[in-house]
Amino acid sequence: MKVRVLACAAVLALTGGGFVVRAADPARPCCYTNPRYSGVCSVAPGEGESCASILDYLNNPNSQGKSYCGNTNIRGGWATKKCDEAPKD
Repeated sequence: MKVRVLACAAVLALTGGGFVVRAADPARPCCYTNPRYSGVCSVAPGEGESCASILDYLNNPNSQGKSYCGNTNIRGGWATKKCDEAPKD
């Protein structure tokens, strides 16, 4: 048992010590809809972003500073949607 724990500790030490959270694949856009927004909003996640973090931003009434969805100021009511074809922002 002690050897197994030491082996696990060694693996964690060599791999950086924990889990890696990866951003969404930039080749795969994230798509969102909102009843107050015309059409589908498609966003290519940047470094350190995920589809979930972008959705959180869009639904946060206090968020500002990013130019998602044509720099819309619509906050709240956003939902994810499956992207159909090549995105057009």
